[in-house]
Amino acid sequence: MEVIYSPLIVSIFGNIVLAIVKITVGVLYSSLALISDGVHSLSDVVTSVFGYFGVKIASKPADQTHPFGHSRFESFFAFFIGMALFLVAYEIGRDAIKRIVESSTIEVNAIMIGVVLLSIFSKEAMTQYSLKVGRRLNNQILIADAYHHRSDALSSVAVLVGLGLQRFGFSYGDALASVVVVILIGKVAVETVLKNVGYLTGTSAPHELLEEIKNTALSVTGVVDVHDLRAHYVGPRAHVELHIEVPPELTLKEAHDISEDVKKRIERLEEVELAFIHVDIKGITE
Repeated sequence: MEVIYSPLIVSIFGNIVLAIVKITVGVLYSSLALISDGVHSLSDVVTSVFGYFGVKIASKPADQTHPFGHSRFESFFAFFIGMALFLVAYEIGRDAIKRIVESSTIEVNAIMIGVVLLSIFSKEAMTQYSLKVGRRLNNQILIADAYHHRSDALSSVAVLVGLGLQRFGFSYGDALASVVVVILIGKVAVETVLKNVGYLTGTSAPHELLEEIKNTALSVTGVVDVHDLRAHYVGPRAHVELHIEVPPELTLKEAHDISEDVKKRIERLEEVELAFIHVDIKGITE
């Protein structure tokens, strides 16, 4: 379980350090871009703390109030991280418009450039770490948090481009780069929100997963057919219900053993959490 929490802990402390450095340098050299980027890092601290508690709740075992576990809380928290990305896009877009209207210029130096480069490399490292663990564990909170890191890295890239262009006399460079970042962050936000809305509302599993489930069931010796297959998401993983047909000459114990084998094989699939198997006798249900 510590593996799940590690990326979030790294995110929290890493973003606190980055925020302090960026805001301090931004204030020292009157850089609105660096100050805004520092505030962006602070917003990442909030979402990572949010994600940390989301993982703790989602990993709780089933109980009387949640007999199928707490996995939907994972998508619930991931949904709000996606909404936070919308807020980040709004903040960057607002700052971009403000810079264009005010036509403000600043003196760019090597320290400022160095801080931005540190931010880019640090945030991309956090992105890769969270994505690696999140995809391996199929954890939507870690994946959403990873893309939030990516949004901060893109924000720092925009700042770097803007500072570079401004150094060469193009005062609108950072604002125009920020618009590009807003579009990229908005795209990730839409994907994160829509994906987790589907998980929360019990959307049906895709055709590819249904075919994989069907083929898995048919691969079990004694299963002659599969019908009434249904699968829907309960959080990031699916609950499956299907009927299998077995030969009429089997004993009750043999039929039960086959259904248990089907259940175990289906629940080994990465996207499946639970499988409910109904046994029908070939010829009787036709």
